[in-house]
Amino acid sequence: MSTQRTAHGAARTVKVSKYLSKHLRHQPERIGLTLDEGGWVEIAALLSAAAAHGFRISREELDHVVASNDKQRFAVEGTRIRASQGHSVPVDLGLPPAEPPAYLYHGTVARHLDAIRAEGLRPMNRHDVHLSPDRETATRVGARRGRPVVLTVDSGAMHRDGHVFRRSANGVWLTPSVPPRYLRLPGPR
Repeated sequence: MSTQRTAHGAARTVKVSKYLSKHLRHQPERIGLTLDEGGWVEIAALLSAAAAHGFRISREELDHVVASNDKQRFAVEGTRIRASQGHSVPVDLGLPPAEPPAYLYHGTVARHLDAIRAEGLRPMNRHDVHLSPDRETATRVGARRGRPVVLTVDSGAMHRDGHVFRRSANGVWLTPSVPPRYLRLPGPR
C-alpha cells in the first residue's frame, strides 16, 4: 500500500471518529438520531442518517474506527453503538459506582490552572470530569490543547470522603467534580 493511500486512510479514520463523537456524544439530533436512555443507537440508523446528511460511512469503516480507536471511544453491542463517555446530551451509561485507585490524573494546559486552583475540576459541558489511570494517558489528553500539565487527584481520599466514581468501558474514570483540596497542582498555591 502506498504512503499516500495510508495517510488518506488514517485521515479518513480520524474524520469518521470525530463525526461519530459529535453525533453520538453531543448532537445526535443534528442528523435526526435519537439515542436511547443509555446512549445507544442502532448502527443501521446511524449509517442511514449519516448518508442522508452527506457523510457516507460503510459498516466496514465503522467497525475499523471502533476497533482501531486507541481510546476505545465507542462500544458496539449487537446491532447498536454508543460513545463510551463524554456526552453533553442526557444519557445514563449505567456504570456502577467503583472504588478508584489511590491516585488518578487529569491532563490540562497551564492557562486553566488559575480557575482549577479556585474551583477544582468541573465537568464543563459534559456530565462528569474525566480522569486517567496513569500519567501517560493524562499527558496525551492535555497535549490535545497545547503543552500538557498533569494534575494528580487524590481519588482515594475523595472516595473515603463519599465522592462517587465510575469507570467507563475504556478505563476512563468519571466523577461529577473534583474539589481543589484533592488536587496536586504545579506551581504556587
